[in-house]
Amino acid sequence: MTNLTNTANSSAYSRRGVSARTIAVIGVLSAAAFVLQLIEIPVPMLMPAFIKFDFSDLPALLGAFALGPVSGILIELIKNLLHTMASGSFAVGELSNFMLGAVFVGVAGLIYNRNRTKKGAVLGAVAGAAAMALFSVPSNYFIVYPVYYNFMPRETILAAYQAIVPGVKSIFQSLLVFNLPFTFVKGMIDVVITFLIYKQLSPILKGKQ
Repeated sequence: MTNLTNTANSSAYSRRGVSARTIAVIGVLSAAAFVLQLIEIPVPMLMPAFIKFDFSDLPALLGAFALGPVSGILIELIKNLLHTMASGSFAVGELSNFMLGAVFVGVAGLIYNRNRTKKGAVLGAVAGAAAMALFSVPSNYFIVYPVYYNFMPRETILAAYQAIVPGVKSIFQSLLVFNLPFTFVKGMIDVVITFLIYKQLSPILKGKQ
């Protein structure tokens, strides 16, 4: 009986230890994502000035693969809550970043969680990037940009796109021509980097070093 009690206590302690470690890893990855989100890279020849490239989804994707899709989404949420306090976008940029990032790492992590093979990881990552790109069109058109219109007129935003490609005639067309491929490429760059470093980081993230 004593042995059973000790075993149960040991098991409970182990579960608490894993839980505490998971929280710690999520915290570290969220902090890394926040720092990366501050390093914004403009791409003036490809996108309007108010849209910039960053690598902040990379830690969340690592977390989704190592700890599961919910952890990846939590990392996306925490980094954007932190970034809200450091930016002047009135949380609009952070809202967009969270929604897109959550779709990206959620889909990728869910698929990989069901098929923990290299093929499953590749399929999940590419599907996540594609889902994020597709979701960027309706999320921006119906949610994010209508909020932006309170600070920047629709005509000004459209003019920013037309300065790069004069042929675009509407915000929706601009999202299809610019945001959709840009978002997919952005996701795929994170995917490539993840596959380059995940094998080395996986034991640390999972506590198996």
